[in-house]
Amino acid sequence: MGDILVNIDVDDLARAEAFYTNAFGLRPGRRFGKDGVELLGFAAPIYLLVKAGGTVATKSTHQRRDYARHWTPVHLDIVVEDVEAGVARAQAAGATVEAPVRSSNWGKLAVMADPFGHGFCLIEFVGRGYDEIAT
Repeated sequence: MGDILVNIDVDDLARAEAFYTNAFGLRPGRRFGKDGVELLGFAAPIYLLVKAGGTVATKSTHQRRDYARHWTPVHLDIVVEDVEAGVARAQAAGATVEAPVRSSNWGKLAVMADPFGHGFCLIEFVGRGYDEIAT
């Protein structure tokens, strides 16, 4: 297998770049004209791709892109050293907090959404992290 790349559809590239760089400290890499930008700083690069709202996502579905809050079974979990500070930084950049921070024996979890309706979580591991619950 090869590397993994993360593609995130957005309807406003400048606003998305500002959000992701300010919220998570990512930095721009390559630019793809006015239709995309590569963001670096995570283990996998993030590609912000401009796709207009209301356009069909694929030929195999009638579902259309919608940048209001939407649910998807795939989302980003972003590991941070301090979840409360991470929440404050993401909120200042334009994220929405969807639930209070939850604590468990493996760490803390904040459920949030970006300004484009994509959900994500901030995770602060404690102790052995997920090894606390691994079987």
